[in-house]
Amino acid sequence: MLSLGPGMRWLQSRPASKPRPPMPNDRLAVLPQYLLPKGALTRLAGHVASAQRGATTTRLIRWFVGRYGVNMAEAADSDIGAYKSFNDFFTRALKPGARPIARSDLVCPVDGAISQFGRIRGDQIFQAKGHDYSTTALVGGDASLAAHFADGHFATLYLSPKDYHRIHMPCAGRLTRMIHVPGELFSVNPTTARGVPGLFARNERVVCVFEGQAGPFVLVLVGATVVGSMATVWHGVVNPPRPGLLREWSYADAPVDLAQGAEMGRFLLGSTVVLLFPAGNLRFNSAWSPGRAIRMGEAMAQRG
Repeated sequence: MLSLGPGMRWLQSRPASKPRPPMPNDRLAVLPQYLLPKGALTRLAGHVASAQRGATTTRLIRWFVGRYGVNMAEAADSDIGAYKSFNDFFTRALKPGARPIARSDLVCPVDGAISQFGRIRGDQIFQAKGHDYSTTALVGGDASLAAHFADGHFATLYLSPKDYHRIHMPCAGRLTRMIHVPGELFSVNPTTARGVPGLFARNERVVCVFEGQAGPFVLVLVGATVVGSMATVWHGVVNPPRPGLLREWSYADAPVDLAQGAEMGRFLLGSTVVLLFPAGNLRFNSAWSPGRAIRMGEAMAQRG
């Protein structure tokens, strides 16, 4: 067992913690999302975010930084005026050393907050009180892929607007497949997670399948309302286009190897990452709990 510092222990993976039950107002709060033209809003947001409009872009970024409390002191370039587009700002790099990588089998891949984590019950992933969804649905209907994670472990991590929006590797892995699954574009904030059944298996998503030292693992980049696109370091922008059909890429003949902590992708406007790991003795960081703030590179879990 590796030491995590004074007073910190590993927590045996267990069924996901269940926060307060969904209140009627959670369900009411998400009703307008069923009516909103989410696709059109997302296309508009993508257009605005990619536009290079000089002083207008700078004013938008300055407003966003003030509105959401973005910490520009840790950005590699803290000059708001240096970003040509909102996307350039939103996917900004951090200063070297801003996110040290912990000595842990698995490290947190993003900045954000913990939505849920724990054991997968058969093929069921806990979303919120009264809401589970299947691993098969999450990965786009591939039951053979989902079977690798039966009774395994998961973590669902939410990125808020103020967070650093690059996604990194929880451990070293070799990419074998990528699947773009078309879907809805609901918000992925905590209220929506409590109010929309099967949210993360309904929204558009990019499923990245890796082979690691302890077997296969998956990172799922989940889209949301106004998430203009998702990109990976090996492919570039995955969406758009949005053809409405499932698309898949195989990397068996051209494998991509990424080290622990290496960047693997990014959101152009924020969303959620769901991680899947196979069955086995996995102990999550005992400091973790639903709603807790997290930082990329911190200890996430230990095997054995």
